[in-house]
Amino acid sequence: MPRPGTSHDPQPPLGRRGSGLLPCIAISTLVLSILVGLAILIFWLTVRPAPLEFSVDDASIHGFNLTAKELNATFNLTLRADNPNHRIRVYYDSVNITVWYSDQMVAFSEVAPFHQSHRNVRTIDVDPVAKSVPLVASVVDNLKHDRSAGAVELEVRVRARIRFKVGLAKTKHYTLRAYCSPVVVHFSSSARFERNYCDVDI
Repeated sequence: MPRPGTSHDPQPPLGRRGSGLLPCIAISTLVLSILVGLAILIFWLTVRPAPLEFSVDDASIHGFNLTAKELNATFNLTLRADNPNHRIRVYYDSVNITVWYSDQMVAFSEVAPFHQSHRNVRTIDVDPVAKSVPLVASVVDNLKHDRSAGAVELEVRVRARIRFKVGLAKTKHYTLRAYCSPVVVHFSSSARFERNYCDVDI
């Protein structure tokens, strides 16, 4: 005879109750992955995002002064930022531009934040300054040689924190890096500058 307060219904083992959740979790994860993949595919087919493009359209050097250990100069650069997308706006929240020579950074400048609408080309004029930049002896020798030859090969790098906007939605921040090399800058103002296209990575 059963005692008061007890039940005749057997209780399922704890292991069996927990095991039923695993297939549900696996199926839910699979369905979520498929939905995310479809959303990305639909977004791509609708927006058709194209890569952002950068180039250095003009460059010159002023106030060039090279001593035995230091460099003073101003690099006048004109960059071109192209957003070829039809439906995507780009927000540049911070932009840093550096000038490199022989793997050494010699000049730095910041650009004020700006917004770029779709199918828009933005011209960026910036003047990175090298002020008493210390140089190793080999770099000094190379710069002296280039000065005598009348032109110097530089690398211009762009680093920016950007966001994209499609309709009313904005994405998280991404880091854009553009590498422009070799940027051949002539010391003579009469020499013609050749546009240099940059490798852009996001």
